[in-house]
Amino acid sequence: MVLKNKIIPAVAVVGLVIALVVAVRSQRETPPAQPVAQPAQAPFKSYIGGAGIVEARTENISIGTSLPGIVKTVFVKVGNRVKAGAPLFQIDDRELRADLLIKQANLVKARAAVQEARASLKDYQAQYELVRHATDQRAVSVDDVQKRRYAAELAQAKLTSAKAAVIAAEADLKATQTSLERLMVRAPIDSEVLQVNLRPGEYAPTGLLDTPLMRLGDLDRLHIRVDIDENDAWRFKPETRAVAFLRGNRDLKAELVFVRTEPYVTPKTSLTGSSTERVDTRVLQVIYSFDRHALPAYVGQQMDVFIEAPEVPISVTGGVAAAGKGGKK
Repeated sequence: MVLKNKIIPAVAVVGLVIALVVAVRSQRETPPAQPVAQPAQAPFKSYIGGAGIVEARTENISIGTSLPGIVKTVFVKVGNRVKAGAPLFQIDDRELRADLLIKQANLVKARAAVQEARASLKDYQAQYELVRHATDQRAVSVDDVQKRRYAAELAQAKLTSAKAAVIAAEADLKATQTSLERLMVRAPIDSEVLQVNLRPGEYAPTGLLDTPLMRLGDLDRLHIRVDIDENDAWRFKPETRAVAFLRGNRDLKAELVFVRTEPYVTPKTSLTGSSTERVDTRVLQVIYSFDRHALPAYVGQQMDVFIEAPEVPISVTGGVAAAGKGGKK
């Protein structure tokens, strides 16, 4: 009993000591995590900051097909340079080729019908001419002359109909040939293949796809699309300097050349996927260009862009508008 009375206080003291140690450790400040790479610093005293995304000079062209079907052949690979009109991929064309043979046979039949109608017309016209210029009216009756004239006119109408049938058969054949050509998807411009998202044997649908069948673009000179917050849009000047920094290495940068401003202010596209991303922000999109060899940048890559901007003057009330030390990204 005496031993039990000694153990219980000892256990209580140990528990109190453990609780004190845990409490002390929990009060320690956790050192902030160091970034993997230091963020880029603006090279201007007053500037607008924006997030930019790299794209092709021609913008990124999403390639689709106007006719759905099973992919028969893919002619290109990622990284290939293609000329305008070069084949990219082909949809299975066996059904249309079989239909093409039928249309070609129909055209041959229609043209033969024209020859037949023409020969028949000559025959009826000759018979009509024999009786029409008869010197002795007693040799042929008026009824016989009229019958032969009507027969020649009917033959003429059949010839016209046969010619129209040829035109229809040619148009039908041309429509099938056009459909066959549409099954061969070709490059719209001189460009480089950025993505190939289909394989032989896969089904290629039509319409607007979340993932296009292929992506093309002219990469001779890269463009960067910069989102400028609408609150900073009034400060933007096209003639001012702009610099882009590669994310992950702030020592890699390139001077930008202004290309154009897209004057329609659009809702900001979420690039981070964060649940805290603001969805009510609208941005002005400005397009710059830079030499492809100036930075090891790739299409679709995000970059930090700083655009020189005039300083915001002190307001009458004494407050200073939010500027000069960077814009929103």
